Amino acid sequence: MRSVLYVPGNRPELFDKALAGAADVVLLDLEDAVPLGDKDSARAEVSNWLRTVTAVRPRLWVRVNAGAETRRDLSAVALPILDAVCLAKTESAEQVRAAATILGAHEAVPGRIRICPLLESATAILAARAIAGAPRVARLQLGEADLCADTGIDPGDPAGLLAIRTQVVLASAAAGIDPPIGPASTDFRDLDALAESTKTLARLGFRGRSCIHPAQVPIVNSVFTPDAAELARARELLSRFESEKGGIVLDADGRMVDLAVIRRARRILADADADR
Repeated sequence: MRSVLYVPGNRPELFDKALAGAADVVLLDLEDAVPLGDKDSARAEVSNWLRTVTAVRPRLWVRVNAGAETRRDLSAVALPILDAVCLAKTESAEQVRAAATILGAHEAVPGRIRICPLLESATAILAARAIAGAPRVARLQLGEADLCADTGIDPGDPAGLLAIRTQVVLASAAAGIDPPIGPASTDFRDLDALAESTKTLARLGFRGRSCIHPAQVPIVNSVFTPDAAELARARELLSRFESEKGGIVLDADGRMVDLAVIRRARRILADADADR
């Protein structure tokens, strides 16, 4: 899962267009993208549309509001087609467990809908390990705009966010869940900058990124898709490893290959299979 495209929940004319695009996940947003006066109508629009959809790719997620709106949102969207909910402003494992309980009371297949907590505050980052280990959590998502407002970190300085991004990656790995989803870039016109910042996230261990505009999706998909050379090298390493049956393995350049290298090769191939 490389790209997650946010679509405002009060813009139903965009739902089918997003579904026909290249994003791996279409995320219908009931939170920040929807004005307060449109919350009820957006919830109804999203719920009604989800009842009409039969496609299984891209995956469909909904971002639900925090606080008093959470129960109403979850109750309305806990439908068979939904793959996951993005839980806005998650700050504790207790919030995740509460959301899981609500989903369990409304979904057709118990436990099927996953949860993607959105970490947007200092409290959330410090609780990331516990949140990652909570029920139904598929992966974490980092929301840096609110996080920077909460902490005073300069959003234009990647160095200031390095420790936080690394902590979210480590929390995900320690909990045994999928790698986290990187934050959206609000400048959807500068696609060169988007490519570079996405490569930075990929080097840190992220395996996907939020998008707020369809133009961003191909760039993000490209960065998180292994190229032909990477795939060929991974296959060649696995072939050498399997043929040696536990003996010393050298790559094509004569360098020793350990299990960590093999694990990375397997992950590259698994990511490529998942992207098909």
